[in-house]
Amino acid sequence: MSVSMESMGVARGRVLIAVLFTVTIFTSALLLFFVQPLYTRMILPQIGGAAAVWTTAMLFFQTVLIGGYLYAHLLTRRLSVGMQISVHIGLLLLALTALPLAVPDTWRYDASAPVVTQTLWLYALGVGLPFAVLSANAPLIQSWYRTSGGPSANDPYFLYAASNLGSLIALLAFPLIAEPLFGVAAISIGWSVGFVVLGPMLLLSGLAARGGAVEATAPQAQVSGAPGVAVQTLRPITLGWWALLAFLPSSLMLSVTSKISTDLGSFPLVWVVPLALYLLTFVLVFSARSPLTAGRLRAIAPAALAVLIFYCLKPSASLAGFAALLLAFLVISLLAHRLLFDARPDARHLTVFYLTMSVGGAIGGVFNSIIAPLAFDRLTELPLTVAVIALLLLTPSARNVPRHIALGLVMAFVAVLPMLLPVPDLAFDSATIKVGLTVGLLTAFIVFLGRLRLAAVTAVVAVLGLWSTTERGDLLLQDRSFFGAHLVVDRSDFRAYSNGTTLHGAQFRNEAGERPTPLLYYHPNGPMAQIVNGTPGSRAQSVGIVGLGIGALACYARPGQDWHFYEIDQKVVDIAQDPDLFTFMSDCGKAASLHLGDARIVLQGQTDLSYDILVIDAYSSDAIPVHLATVEAIQLYIARLNADGLLVFHISNRYYDLSQPLAAAAKALGLVGRVQERAGDAVTEAVGDIPSTVVVLASSSAALGDLATDPRWQPLPEPRISLWTDDHANLLSALR
Repeated sequence: MSVSMESMGVARGRVLIAVLFTVTIFTSALLLFFVQPLYTRMILPQIGGAAAVWTTAMLFFQTVLIGGYLYAHLLTRRLSVGMQISVHIGLLLLALTALPLAVPDTWRYDASAPVVTQTLWLYALGVGLPFAVLSANAPLIQSWYRTSGGPSANDPYFLYAASNLGSLIALLAFPLIAEPLFGVAAISIGWSVGFVVLGPMLLLSGLAARGGAVEATAPQAQVSGAPGVAVQTLRPITLGWWALLAFLPSSLMLSVTSKISTDLGSFPLVWVVPLALYLLTFVLVFSARSPLTAGRLRAIAPAALAVLIFYCLKPSASLAGFAALLLAFLVISLLAHRLLFDARPDARHLTVFYLTMSVGGAIGGVFNSIIAPLAFDRLTELPLTVAVIALLLLTPSARNVPRHIALGLVMAFVAVLPMLLPVPDLAFDSATIKVGLTVGLLTAFIVFLGRLRLAAVTAVVAVLGLWSTTERGDLLLQDRSFFGAHLVVDRSDFRAYSNGTTLHGAQFRNEAGERPTPLLYYHPNGPMAQIVNGTPGSRAQSVGIVGLGIGALACYARPGQDWHFYEIDQKVVDIAQDPDLFTFMSDCGKAASLHLGDARIVLQGQTDLSYDILVIDAYSSDAIPVHLATVEAIQLYIARLNADGLLVFHISNRYYDLSQPLAAAAKALGLVGRVQERAGDAVTEAVGDIPSTVVVLASSSAALGDLATDPRWQPLPEPRISLWTDDHANLLSALR
């Protein structure tokens, strides 16, 4: 009886050990992935709200993760468990000096310096040490569990699933629960408390590891997809396979995130959904009992690949398209991570496995954040990654390789035929149909050719390669910067500039006269022109424009007026000032002052300037820099206006109704406002005249002047959303 009771006590103790380690690694992962969107949300206003901030943030986090995994590897190989505990707890105590999280007072954005470098440095100063401690915990805790004597101690990879579950919950909790309910400052304090609580949990886990014994190692695994490569030998081909399988989902995640955030805006929910799906794949496939086997996932991979190819060839997407893109990313990531799980080593090489995984993921970050913007003038990283995915995941051995490649090239020619058909100028729907036909043909080749997958993959790579390298006949400029992609093309009647996926300015190609006519949102018939070219503009002595574009508004300037432009992107300045592309600035804006940098930061220091009209027109594609529309930002703008000055917001947008947050701010600050939504039925047949929406705010109805009684300008709607502040702004509340 006593033996039985003793056995039950031992069994209960082993279960408690498993619970302790599971809760500890879960909590650590919760903190690790909660801090990523939290700190990025804190610093976003400092870097202009660009979509590339999150890509750069991921590069930082992935790089530090390598350091954490390397630290854990060396710690477990060189020191006893007791010394490991002492060193790691000491490092955790040192990290407490960085709490609570905040933007360092000494940090200042320099518009003339590389933005990526500055962003990485800001992360290092603000969150580097706490994140480094957390990043080492997953492999370290699993290594400790191996010596704890707990259940399945010889195969502790189940703890990695618990870790990723914690990461997934953290990522979803931030945008869906924490951010809507609490301000950034309160969330930061709560996170700091959690970091402190983690310390005793780590200490108890380490102490439990000292009292156990190492169990026999698990059976040797083989590398799935790379026959004959034994994991236990840890040859370079084994490490390379692990790294490649980690690289592909990482690069694909960042590419998909950039594509979505370019249109929807750079904010936590857009960042964390792809990352949450990425982590979910580990939870679903990092188990020997998972029904999602590599064979089953390979069967549905062609459909996912077809969706990815479609959005490689088609630059813009609807909300449904974004959902399809995320689903395709999920399938490919599941397959890559299942192959990675099948290739796992026994527990003796656990830290090497995770270290190699982190290196592969970080290479994805380096490729997307640093190499791609320097090497390519368009968003080429997505098609390149998709091409490698096709080669890696769909290509079995082929007996007659030259014949299959030749067949693939013929298939590629057939597939691109729809793309070569003539399309009416600006016929968006026709272009979508052509891309759909091309992708449909490629998908048919992949599915129906059965074992001739090398031919199908050759066709995929050829089509994507043509897209990545072929220049359009109407293309004058294609480039990219930290803040977005830039495109200048010639249309039948005018030359157009696109930033991201949205037209942001145009000029007639053969216009006679000294002053070119502003087009699109700035057309003489539009609401923006009614302000700067109408009565308010005629009585204004000083005008400020936040967002340069191609400088079209400069041609509404009158003699004797003092005009100032604010622009964060040097590439936009270069395009606007190049008379071989556009002549608005050279013909009309030579006397205007140009201020480079984030407008809010620059305006903060310009206490000697005041404007009669201040226009906020700062968008990249349809992305919204939220920090330019908070109540604190509007207070700053009002402080830079003269007594009867007008604050003008250009808010044309496919996805968001910004009249709501502006109405809430106007109500809170006691301002009066008007909005004109010039829909399609009000647009003339004149070339370059398109719908647009503009909001104007002023201190009183008298300051609005003629706009107060003009029937085209309606009072702002009653706000239905909460006030946007620097500490708490929910962009989703403004979705149409």
